[in-house]
Amino acid sequence: MGYPSKNNRRPFEAASKAAHHHIVNDPEVQRLMSRIHKPPRAEEIPLGTITVTFESPKDNQIEAIIAVDGGYTEAILEKDFPSRTMHFLQFGALLFKQEDLAKLNASAFIAPEDMAKLKNINRLKLALPTKNVRFQDENTLKGSVLKAIYEFFIRSTLAEDQSLIDTLAWFVFRRYKQNQRTEDDKRWNLATNPLSSFENSILLVEQNMDRNYTFPCPETGGRIYLTDVFRLHEVIDEDFGATGIMGYLVNVVEHLIIIHIIRQLLRYQPDTLKKVFFIKDGPTGFFGQTARMHEPMRDLINWLLDKHNIVLAGLEKSGAFVDHAQSIQQNLEPGKVLVLTDDYIYRYILPGPGDPHRPYASTSNYGHKVIFKARNGQMYVVSIPVRELKKQPTIDDFPNLQVILSNVEALHCDMYDSALFPVALVNKLVSLSAYPSQRILQKFASHSTS
Repeated sequence: MGYPSKNNRRPFEAASKAAHHHIVNDPEVQRLMSRIHKPPRAEEIPLGTITVTFESPKDNQIEAIIAVDGGYTEAILEKDFPSRTMHFLQFGALLFKQEDLAKLNASAFIAPEDMAKLKNINRLKLALPTKNVRFQDENTLKGSVLKAIYEFFIRSTLAEDQSLIDTLAWFVFRRYKQNQRTEDDKRWNLATNPLSSFENSILLVEQNMDRNYTFPCPETGGRIYLTDVFRLHEVIDEDFGATGIMGYLVNVVEHLIIIHIIRQLLRYQPDTLKKVFFIKDGPTGFFGQTARMHEPMRDLINWLLDKHNIVLAGLEKSGAFVDHAQSIQQNLEPGKVLVLTDDYIYRYILPGPGDPHRPYASTSNYGHKVIFKARNGQMYVVSIPVRELKKQPTIDDFPNLQVILSNVEALHCDMYDSALFPVALVNKLVSLSAYPSQRILQKFASHSTS
Protein backbone atom coordinates (compact mmCIF):
# COMPACT_ATOMS: atom_id res chain seq x y z
CA MET A 1 0.00 0.00 0.00
CA GLY A 2 1.43 3.35 -1.03
CA TYR A 3 1.91 6.49 1.08
CA PRO A 4 -0.49 9.38 0.47
CA SER A 5 0.67 12.99 0.35
CA LYS A 6 -1.02 14.92 3.17
CA ASN A 7 0.18 18.47 2.57
CA ASN A 8 1.21 18.28 -1.08
CA ARG A 9 4.81 18.85 -0.01
CA ARG A 10 6.01 15.38 -0.94
CA PRO A 11 5.23 13.20 -3.93
CA PHE A 12 2.53 10.56 -3.70
CA GLU A 13 4.16 7.15 -3.21
CA ALA A 14 2.33 4.72 -5.45
CA ALA A 15 2.41 0.95 -5.05
CA SER A 16 5.00 -0.97 -7.03
CA LYS A 17 4.11 -1.81 -10.63
CA ALA A 18 6.54 -4.72 -10.84
CA ALA A 19 6.05 -6.61 -7.59
CA HIS A 20 3.26 -8.79 -8.99
CA HIS A 21 5.74 -11.22 -10.52
CA HIS A 22 6.67 -12.40 -7.02
CA ILE A 23 3.07 -13.59 -6.59
CA VAL A 24 2.61 -15.02 -10.07
CA ASN A 25 5.80 -17.06 -9.91
CA ASP A 26 5.47 -18.25 -6.33
CA PRO A 27 5.07 -22.09 -6.20
CA GLU A 28 2.80 -21.96 -3.13
CA VAL A 29 0.46 -19.48 -4.81
CA GLN A 30 0.41 -21.61 -7.96
CA ARG A 31 -0.45 -24.73 -5.94
CA LEU A 32 -3.24 -22.87 -4.15
CA MET A 33 -4.69 -21.65 -7.46
CA SER A 34 -4.73 -25.20 -8.81
CA ARG A 35 -6.95 -26.24 -5.89
CA ILE A 36 -9.68 -23.65 -6.62
CA HIS A 37 -13.07 -25.19 -7.36
CA LYS A 38 -15.54 -23.39 -9.60
CA PRO A 39 -19.10 -24.49 -10.35
CA PRO A 40 -19.83 -25.88 -13.85
CA ARG A 41 -20.28 -23.46 -16.74
CA ALA A 42 -23.79 -22.39 -17.69
CA GLU A 43 -23.92 -24.54 -20.83
CA GLU A 44 -23.29 -27.64 -18.72
CA ILE A 45 -26.45 -27.16 -16.62
CA PRO A 46 -29.46 -29.26 -17.78
CA LEU A 47 -31.99 -26.42 -17.45
CA GLY A 48 -34.60 -28.09 -19.63
CA THR A 49 -35.22 -30.80 -17.06
CA ILE A 50 -35.43 -28.65 -13.92
CA THR A 51 -37.55 -25.65 -14.94
CA VAL A 52 -41.30 -25.13 -14.91
CA THR A 53 -43.44 -23.03 -17.22
CA PHE A 54 -44.80 -19.70 -16.06
CA GLU A 55 -48.57 -19.56 -16.36
CA SER A 56 -50.09 -16.12 -16.10
CA PRO A 57 -53.12 -16.24 -13.78
CA LYS A 58 -56.53 -15.50 -15.23
CA ASP A 59 -57.40 -13.17 -12.38
CA ASN A 60 -54.80 -10.71 -11.12
CA GLN A 61 -56.11 -9.32 -7.84
CA ILE A 62 -53.28 -6.79 -7.50
CA GLU A 63 -54.49 -3.21 -7.78
CA ALA A 64 -51.49 -1.37 -6.35
CA ILE A 65 -47.77 -1.85 -5.91
CA ILE A 66 -45.71 -0.48 -3.04
CA ALA A 67 -41.96 -0.38 -3.61
CA VAL A 68 -39.46 0.34 -0.83
CA ASP A 69 -35.80 1.24 -1.20
CA GLY A 70 -33.04 3.01 0.71
CA GLY A 71 -29.60 4.41 0.15
CA TYR A 72 -26.73 6.06 1.95
CA THR A 73 -23.55 8.01 1.37
CA GLU A 74 -20.51 8.93 3.42
CA ALA A 75 -19.46 12.49 4.23
CA ILE A 76 -16.09 13.63 5.63
CA LEU A 77 -16.56 16.23 8.36
CA GLU A 78 -13.13 17.85 8.04
CA LYS A 79 -11.03 18.01 4.90
CA ASP A 80 -7.81 17.81 6.91
CA PHE A 81 -9.14 14.92 9.03
CA PRO A 82 -10.60 12.48 6.46
CA SER A 83 -11.14 9.68 9.00
CA ARG A 84 -13.81 11.75 10.80
CA THR A 85 -17.02 10.79 9.01
CA MET A 86 -20.78 10.69 9.08
CA HIS A 87 -23.23 8.78 6.90
CA PHE A 88 -26.48 10.16 5.53
CA LEU A 89 -29.30 7.71 4.82
CA GLN A 90 -32.57 8.16 2.97
CA PHE A 91 -35.48 5.76 2.56
CA GLY A 92 -38.65 5.93 0.53
CA ALA A 93 -41.84 4.05 -0.21
CA LEU A 94 -43.93 4.65 -3.32
CA LEU A 95 -47.48 3.66 -4.15
CA PHE A 96 -47.95 2.73 -7.79
CA LYS A 97 -51.41 1.95 -9.17
CA GLN A 98 -52.02 -0.68 -11.81
CA GLU A 99 -54.14 1.75 -13.79
CA ASP A 100 -51.10 4.01 -14.13
CA LEU A 101 -49.01 1.06 -15.26
CA ALA A 102 -51.20 0.57 -18.33
CA LYS A 103 -50.23 4.07 -19.52
CA LEU A 104 -46.54 3.63 -18.75
CA ASN A 105 -46.07 0.10 -20.03
CA ALA A 106 -42.70 -0.61 -21.64
CA SER A 107 -41.28 2.82 -20.77
CA ALA A 108 -37.61 2.97 -21.73
CA PHE A 109 -36.82 5.96 -19.51
CA ILE A 110 -38.19 7.83 -16.52
CA ALA A 111 -39.61 11.22 -17.46
CA PRO A 112 -40.82 13.97 -15.11
CA GLU A 113 -44.43 13.37 -16.10
CA ASP A 114 -44.03 9.74 -15.01
CA MET A 115 -43.16 10.94 -11.52
CA ALA A 116 -46.47 12.80 -11.33
CA LYS A 117 -48.32 9.51 -11.70
CA LEU A 118 -46.90 8.27 -8.42
CA LYS A 119 -48.08 9.02 -4.90
CA ASN A 120 -45.10 9.63 -2.68
CA ILE A 121 -45.92 8.03 0.66
CA ASN A 122 -42.95 9.60 2.45
CA ARG A 123 -39.22 9.94 2.73
CA LEU A 124 -37.28 9.12 5.87
CA LYS A 125 -33.87 10.68 6.56
CA LEU A 126 -31.14 9.77 9.03
CA ALA A 127 -27.76 11.35 9.80
CA LEU A 128 -25.46 8.91 11.56
CA PRO A 129 -22.04 9.53 13.15
CA THR A 130 -19.81 6.69 12.00
CA LYS A 131 -16.15 7.38 12.80
CA ASN A 132 -14.08 9.56 15.17
CA VAL A 133 -17.09 11.60 16.22
CA ARG A 134 -19.81 11.43 18.87
CA PHE A 135 -22.80 13.34 20.20
CA GLN A 136 -22.20 16.00 22.82
CA ASP A 137 -24.47 14.16 25.24
CA GLU A 138 -22.82 10.74 24.69
CA ASN A 139 -19.39 9.55 25.79
CA THR A 140 -18.76 7.03 23.02
CA LEU A 141 -19.28 6.50 19.31
CA LYS A 142 -21.29 3.35 20.06
CA GLY A 143 -23.62 5.22 22.38
CA SER A 144 -24.04 7.97 19.79
CA VAL A 145 -24.88 5.54 16.97
CA LEU A 146 -27.38 3.57 19.06
CA LYS A 147 -29.08 6.77 20.23
CA ALA A 148 -29.28 8.13 16.66
CA ILE A 149 -30.95 4.94 15.43
CA TYR A 150 -33.34 4.90 18.41
CA GLU A 151 -34.33 8.54 17.87
CA PHE A 152 -34.82 7.91 14.15
CA PHE A 153 -37.29 5.12 14.92
CA ILE A 154 -39.02 7.29 17.53
CA ARG A 155 -39.64 10.24 15.20
CA SER A 156 -40.31 8.37 11.92
CA THR A 157 -44.04 7.95 11.32
CA LEU A 158 -44.53 7.89 7.51
CA ALA A 159 -47.25 10.50 8.11
CA GLU A 160 -49.16 8.17 10.42
CA ASP A 161 -50.04 8.60 14.10
CA GLN A 162 -47.71 5.77 15.13
CA SER A 163 -43.94 5.66 14.84
CA LEU A 164 -41.62 3.02 13.44
CA ILE A 165 -40.55 2.07 16.96
CA ASP A 166 -44.14 1.33 17.91
CA THR A 167 -44.36 -0.88 14.83
CA LEU A 168 -41.10 -2.54 15.90
CA ALA A 169 -42.71 -3.43 19.26
CA TRP A 170 -45.83 -4.66 17.40
CA PHE A 171 -43.56 -6.81 15.24
CA VAL A 172 -41.06 -8.18 17.79
CA PHE A 173 -43.65 -8.94 20.48
CA ARG A 174 -46.20 -10.31 17.97
CA ARG A 175 -48.93 -7.87 19.04
CA TYR A 176 -50.83 -8.59 15.84
CA LYS A 177 -51.84 -11.93 17.39
CA GLN A 178 -53.68 -10.03 20.13
CA ASN A 179 -55.04 -12.44 22.76
CA GLN A 180 -53.53 -15.47 21.02
CA ARG A 181 -49.97 -14.58 21.97
CA THR A 182 -47.86 -16.99 24.00
CA GLU A 183 -45.57 -15.96 26.85
CA ASP A 184 -42.59 -16.47 24.54
CA ASP A 185 -44.13 -13.96 22.14
CA LYS A 186 -43.96 -11.31 24.87
CA ARG A 187 -40.21 -11.55 25.46
CA TRP A 188 -37.01 -11.26 23.47
CA ASN A 189 -33.66 -12.73 24.43
CA LEU A 190 -31.00 -10.20 23.46
CA ALA A 191 -27.73 -12.10 22.97
CA THR A 192 -25.53 -9.20 24.12
CA ASN A 193 -26.48 -6.34 26.41
CA PRO A 194 -25.12 -3.14 24.76
CA LEU A 195 -24.51 -1.61 28.20
CA SER A 196 -22.77 -4.64 29.69
CA SER A 197 -18.99 -4.65 30.07
CA PHE A 198 -19.05 -8.44 29.90
CA GLU A 199 -21.41 -8.72 26.87
CA ASN A 200 -23.91 -10.71 28.90
CA SER A 201 -27.23 -11.67 27.37
CA ILE A 202 -30.42 -10.10 28.71
CA LEU A 203 -34.10 -10.99 28.50
CA LEU A 204 -36.27 -8.10 27.31
CA VAL A 205 -39.79 -8.59 28.67
CA GLU A 206 -42.55 -6.55 27.07
CA GLN A 207 -44.16 -5.60 30.38
CA ASN A 208 -40.85 -4.07 31.52
CA MET A 209 -40.73 -1.73 28.54
CA ASP A 210 -41.58 1.88 29.42
CA ARG A 211 -43.55 4.35 27.32
CA ASN A 212 -40.31 5.43 25.61
CA TYR A 213 -39.63 1.87 24.40
CA THR A 214 -36.65 1.31 26.69
CA PHE A 215 -35.82 -1.40 29.22
CA PRO A 216 -33.89 -1.22 32.52
CA CYS A 217 -30.35 -2.55 32.52
CA PRO A 218 -29.76 -4.63 35.69
CA GLU A 219 -25.98 -4.18 35.49
CA THR A 220 -25.63 -0.43 34.97
CA GLY A 221 -29.00 1.09 35.80
CA GLY A 222 -29.09 2.59 32.31
CA ARG A 223 -31.75 2.15 29.65
CA ILE A 224 -31.64 -0.35 26.78
CA TYR A 225 -33.39 0.82 23.60
CA LEU A 226 -35.87 -1.45 21.86
CA THR A 227 -33.87 -0.84 18.66
CA ASP A 228 -30.93 -2.61 20.32
CA VAL A 229 -32.61 -5.90 19.35
CA PHE A 230 -30.85 -5.37 16.00
CA ARG A 231 -27.53 -6.06 17.80
CA LEU A 232 -25.75 -3.45 15.71
CA HIS A 233 -23.69 -2.52 18.77
CA GLU A 234 -21.72 -5.73 18.26
CA VAL A 235 -20.09 -4.40 15.09
CA ILE A 236 -19.38 -0.84 16.23
CA ASP A 237 -15.75 -0.23 17.13
CA GLU A 238 -14.48 2.97 18.75
CA ASP A 239 -11.34 2.93 16.57
CA PHE A 240 -12.59 1.49 13.29
CA GLY A 241 -16.02 3.09 13.42
CA ALA A 242 -19.55 2.02 12.55
CA THR A 243 -19.33 1.81 8.76
CA GLY A 244 -19.84 -1.96 8.97
CA ILE A 245 -23.45 -1.59 10.15
CA MET A 246 -24.70 0.35 7.13
CA GLY A 247 -25.87 -2.54 4.95
CA TYR A 248 -27.55 -4.26 7.89
CA LEU A 249 -29.26 -1.05 9.00
CA VAL A 250 -30.59 -0.22 5.52
CA ASN A 251 -32.06 -3.71 5.15
CA VAL A 252 -33.71 -3.54 8.59
CA VAL A 253 -35.25 -0.12 7.96
CA GLU A 254 -36.58 -1.18 4.54
CA HIS A 255 -38.24 -4.17 6.20
CA LEU A 256 -39.71 -2.04 8.99
CA ILE A 257 -41.16 0.41 6.46
CA ILE A 258 -42.97 -2.46 4.73
CA ILE A 259 -44.18 -3.83 8.08
CA HIS A 260 -45.32 -0.35 9.12
CA ILE A 261 -47.39 0.07 5.94
CA ILE A 262 -48.87 -3.42 6.35
CA ARG A 263 -49.82 -2.54 9.92
CA GLN A 264 -51.57 0.66 8.84
CA LEU A 265 -53.50 -1.19 6.14
CA LEU A 266 -54.56 -3.75 8.74
CA ARG A 267 -55.84 -0.93 10.94
CA TYR A 268 -57.79 1.00 8.33
CA GLN A 269 -58.32 -1.14 5.20
CA PRO A 270 -57.61 -4.81 5.96
CA ASP A 271 -59.60 -6.00 2.96
CA THR A 272 -57.26 -4.19 0.57
CA LEU A 273 -54.10 -5.87 1.84
CA LYS A 274 -54.43 -8.84 -0.51
CA LYS A 275 -54.70 -6.40 -3.43
CA VAL A 276 -51.31 -4.81 -2.78
CA PHE A 277 -48.01 -6.15 -4.10
CA PHE A 278 -45.09 -5.21 -1.82
CA ILE A 279 -41.68 -5.07 -3.47
CA LYS A 280 -38.50 -4.90 -1.47
CA ASP A 281 -35.15 -4.14 -3.04
CA GLY A 282 -32.98 -7.16 -2.22
CA PRO A 283 -33.54 -10.66 -0.83
CA THR A 284 -36.11 -11.70 1.76
CA GLY A 285 -33.84 -12.06 4.73
CA PHE A 286 -31.91 -10.40 7.55
CA PHE A 287 -28.15 -10.67 7.70
CA GLY A 288 -25.16 -10.35 9.96
CA GLN A 289 -25.98 -9.20 13.48
CA THR A 290 -29.63 -8.62 12.49
CA ALA A 291 -30.15 -12.19 11.23
CA ARG A 292 -32.38 -13.28 14.09
CA MET A 293 -35.03 -10.81 12.97
CA HIS A 294 -35.99 -13.39 10.36
CA GLU A 295 -37.80 -15.33 13.12
CA PRO A 296 -40.50 -12.73 13.89
CA MET A 297 -40.67 -11.95 10.16
CA ARG A 298 -41.42 -15.59 9.37
CA ASP A 299 -44.11 -15.62 12.09
CA LEU A 300 -45.65 -12.45 10.68
CA ILE A 301 -45.59 -13.80 7.11
CA ASN A 302 -47.34 -17.01 8.16
CA TRP A 303 -49.98 -15.04 10.06
CA LEU A 304 -50.51 -12.70 7.08
CA LEU A 305 -50.77 -15.61 4.65
CA ASP A 306 -53.42 -17.23 6.84
CA LYS A 307 -55.43 -14.07 7.41
CA HIS A 308 -54.84 -11.87 4.35
CA ASN A 309 -52.95 -13.80 1.65
CA ILE A 310 -50.08 -11.29 1.64
CA VAL A 311 -48.26 -10.73 -1.68
CA LEU A 312 -44.62 -9.74 -1.13
CA ALA A 313 -41.34 -10.30 -2.95
CA GLY A 314 -37.74 -9.17 -2.95
CA LEU A 315 -36.04 -8.32 -6.24
CA GLU A 316 -32.28 -8.82 -6.28
CA LYS A 317 -30.13 -6.57 -8.45
CA SER A 318 -26.64 -7.86 -7.68
CA GLY A 319 -24.75 -10.74 -6.12
CA ALA A 320 -23.95 -14.36 -6.95
CA PHE A 321 -27.54 -15.31 -7.82
CA VAL A 322 -27.95 -12.38 -10.22
CA ASP A 323 -24.59 -13.19 -11.81
CA HIS A 324 -25.72 -16.79 -12.26
CA ALA A 325 -29.03 -15.70 -13.75
CA GLN A 326 -27.20 -13.63 -16.35
CA SER A 327 -24.86 -16.53 -17.16
CA ILE A 328 -27.74 -18.89 -17.95
CA GLN A 329 -29.88 -16.32 -19.78
CA GLN A 330 -29.07 -17.67 -23.22
CA ASN A 331 -29.89 -21.25 -22.19
CA LEU A 332 -33.17 -20.54 -20.39
CA GLU A 333 -36.33 -20.33 -22.48
CA PRO A 334 -38.62 -17.29 -22.06
CA GLY A 335 -41.51 -17.92 -19.70
CA LYS A 336 -39.57 -20.45 -17.61
CA VAL A 337 -39.12 -20.51 -13.85
CA LEU A 338 -36.14 -22.11 -12.13
CA VAL A 339 -36.75 -22.97 -8.47
CA LEU A 340 -33.44 -22.81 -6.64
CA THR A 341 -33.10 -25.88 -4.45
CA ASP A 342 -30.17 -26.59 -2.16
CA ASP A 343 -28.83 -29.12 -4.67
CA TYR A 344 -28.86 -26.53 -7.42
CA ILE A 345 -27.46 -23.67 -5.30
CA TYR A 346 -24.47 -25.62 -4.01
CA ARG A 347 -23.79 -27.38 -7.30
CA TYR A 348 -23.99 -24.43 -9.69
CA ILE A 349 -23.87 -21.14 -7.72
CA LEU A 350 -22.12 -21.35 -4.34
CA PRO A 351 -18.89 -23.28 -3.67
CA GLY A 352 -19.94 -25.54 -0.83
CA PRO A 353 -21.96 -28.59 0.14
CA GLY A 354 -24.20 -26.64 2.50
CA ASP A 355 -25.55 -27.82 5.82
CA PRO A 356 -26.86 -31.40 5.45
CA HIS A 357 -29.50 -30.79 8.13
CA ARG A 358 -30.72 -27.26 7.39
CA PRO A 359 -31.90 -25.47 4.23
CA TYR A 360 -29.80 -22.79 2.58
CA ALA A 361 -29.65 -19.58 4.68
CA SER A 362 -32.19 -20.93 7.19
CA THR A 363 -30.68 -18.72 9.92
CA SER A 364 -31.29 -15.52 7.97
CA ASN A 365 -33.88 -15.98 5.19
CA TYR A 366 -37.64 -16.27 5.41
CA GLY A 367 -38.08 -16.97 1.71
CA HIS A 368 -36.82 -19.02 -1.22
CA LYS A 369 -35.49 -17.75 -4.55
CA VAL A 370 -36.51 -18.39 -8.12
CA ILE A 371 -34.90 -17.31 -11.37
CA PHE A 372 -37.55 -16.13 -13.81
CA LYS A 373 -37.07 -15.37 -17.49
CA ALA A 374 -40.02 -13.25 -18.55
CA ARG A 375 -41.57 -13.66 -21.94
CA ASN A 376 -39.88 -10.42 -23.03
CA GLY A 377 -36.49 -11.96 -22.27
CA GLN A 378 -35.72 -10.09 -19.04
CA MET A 379 -34.11 -12.10 -16.23
CA TYR A 380 -35.16 -11.73 -12.60
CA VAL A 381 -34.01 -13.20 -9.30
CA VAL A 382 -37.12 -13.11 -7.15
CA SER A 383 -37.15 -13.92 -3.43
CA ILE A 384 -40.57 -14.98 -2.18
CA PRO A 385 -41.60 -15.54 1.46
CA VAL A 386 -42.65 -19.11 2.21
CA ARG A 387 -44.30 -20.79 5.17
CA GLU A 388 -41.34 -23.04 5.78
CA LEU A 389 -37.83 -23.21 4.35
CA LYS A 390 -36.99 -26.53 2.67
CA LYS A 391 -33.86 -28.02 1.19
CA GLN A 392 -35.72 -29.02 -1.96
CA PRO A 393 -38.61 -26.59 -2.44
CA THR A 394 -41.03 -27.06 -5.32
CA ILE A 395 -43.17 -24.57 -7.16
CA ASP A 396 -46.09 -25.47 -4.87
CA ASP A 397 -44.18 -24.12 -1.84
CA PHE A 398 -44.36 -20.52 -3.11
CA PRO A 399 -47.60 -18.74 -2.14
CA ASN A 400 -48.98 -16.52 -4.93
CA LEU A 401 -46.02 -17.34 -7.17
CA GLN A 402 -47.83 -16.93 -10.49
CA VAL A 403 -49.46 -13.68 -9.36
CA ILE A 404 -46.08 -12.31 -8.25
CA LEU A 405 -44.33 -13.29 -11.48
CA SER A 406 -47.19 -11.95 -13.58
CA ASN A 407 -46.79 -8.54 -11.94
CA VAL A 408 -43.01 -8.69 -12.15
CA GLU A 409 -43.31 -9.27 -15.89
CA ALA A 410 -45.83 -6.45 -16.28
CA LEU A 411 -43.72 -3.99 -14.29
CA HIS A 412 -40.60 -4.33 -16.45
CA CYS A 413 -38.57 -1.24 -17.19
CA ASP A 414 -36.10 -1.11 -20.08
CA MET A 415 -33.98 1.59 -18.44
CA TYR A 416 -31.78 -0.99 -16.64
CA ASP A 417 -31.16 -4.71 -16.89
CA SER A 418 -33.91 -6.70 -15.15
CA ALA A 419 -35.38 -3.52 -13.68
CA LEU A 420 -38.92 -2.97 -12.44
CA PHE A 421 -40.59 0.36 -13.02
CA PRO A 422 -41.61 1.21 -9.43
CA VAL A 423 -38.28 0.04 -8.00
CA ALA A 424 -36.37 2.16 -10.50
CA LEU A 425 -38.54 5.14 -9.62
CA VAL A 426 -38.18 4.83 -5.86
CA ASN A 427 -34.45 4.36 -6.29
CA LYS A 428 -34.32 7.62 -8.23
CA LEU A 429 -36.07 9.40 -5.38
CA VAL A 430 -33.98 8.12 -2.46
CA SER A 431 -30.55 7.16 -3.80
CA LEU A 432 -27.68 9.48 -2.97
CA SER A 433 -25.18 9.76 -5.80
CA ALA A 434 -21.44 10.08 -5.34
CA TYR A 435 -21.69 13.37 -7.22
CA PRO A 436 -23.20 15.86 -6.56
CA SER A 437 -25.16 14.48 -3.55
CA GLN A 438 -22.08 13.33 -1.65
CA ARG A 439 -20.25 16.64 -2.19
CA ILE A 440 -23.27 18.66 -1.11
CA LEU A 441 -23.81 16.55 2.02
CA GLN A 442 -20.12 16.77 2.83
CA LYS A 443 -20.24 20.57 2.75
CA PHE A 444 -23.47 20.53 4.78
CA ALA A 445 -21.89 18.27 7.42
CA SER A 446 -18.71 20.36 7.61
CA HIS A 447 -20.58 23.64 8.12
CA SER A 448 -23.13 22.18 10.53
CA THR A 449 -20.47 20.80 12.90
CA SER A 450 -17.98 23.66 12.73
